[in-house]
Amino acid sequence: MNDAIHVRGVSKRFGEVQAVDGIEFVVPAGSLCGFLGPNGAGKSTTIRMIMSIIYPDSGNISVLDGSALDHKDGIGYLPEERGVYRKMRVGDFIKYMARLKGMPSRGLGKRIDDWLERMDLEGVQKRKCQELSKGMQQKIQFISAVIHEPELIILDEPFSGLDPVNARLLGRTIKAMNDAGRTIIFSTHVLHQAEQLCDRVLMINKGRIVIDDDLDTIRRRHDPRTLRVRTAMDAGGFKEQAERVAGVRSIRFGEDPEVLEIAMDDGIDLGEGMSHELIEALNTIGSMRSLEIKTPTLDDVFVELVGTTIARVEASETT
Repeated sequence: MNDAIHVRGVSKRFGEVQAVDGIEFVVPAGSLCGFLGPNGAGKSTTIRMIMSIIYPDSGNISVLDGSALDHKDGIGYLPEERGVYRKMRVGDFIKYMARLKGMPSRGLGKRIDDWLERMDLEGVQKRKCQELSKGMQQKIQFISAVIHEPELIILDEPFSGLDPVNARLLGRTIKAMNDAGRTIIFSTHVLHQAEQLCDRVLMINKGRIVIDDDLDTIRRRHDPRTLRVRTAMDAGGFKEQAERVAGVRSIRFGEDPEVLEIAMDDGIDLGEGMSHELIEALNTIGSMRSLEIKTPTLDDVFVELVGTTIARVEASETT
């Protein structure tokens, strides 16, 4: 599989701030890649360098075997900064953006109508952009970024500002475009969005790549070896006794007060051959309503690598 994007040893500094620090990664053609990390981690700076909006201080970036400027009509880009021509009518705005990307006028009106219907925006063609809500304007800008059916789509925080219903709609649309063969990379600081959509993940923190792999491999590599137990008795009493079971490393309460998350030692098998002795030892403490192996989330992986959550990193940057 060819690489749609190849970043080699790229760095970028703004005054005293090292925004990006010697990063390297590839985005394979046909992949759906999440570019994740806290606000201020270097995501938007990297995307702007990929798009040749700004240039790196050092290193090299290849986009579709050239530069973004060489292949501008084959790229769809939704910038972090939202903006439409507010006084233009919606249909005219999308048509104008499509023509800038080299699309012929013939059949364009039908394509615009189809996209507006797809994004739950029927009937807005004649309305001025400024008459729409911010969420609706954001969907209009998304349509204008992809209406020319680019082979590479780059979206900077595409879900920011959308309500849950429209975020799900956009997510389904992104997944459908990837299934149709488009290469897509999108940045976000909300990790569960990437978990639901992506087959590949890049994670950046303080300007450096900390993860670059497919999602299944990341989960296997960072398996927390944790059981999630829902008790039928007082969870505190269960925890006190379970901490004495052989192989238990630590126990913490889950979000549900009846759920305990039990971290096991590395030598304990939590696969299909999970020890009957382990199950029996836990069950003798008190009956369990459920027992399952916890699948690590990207939040769990970030905490393991960085030592804190993305939310805490962002909070520390604003205090």
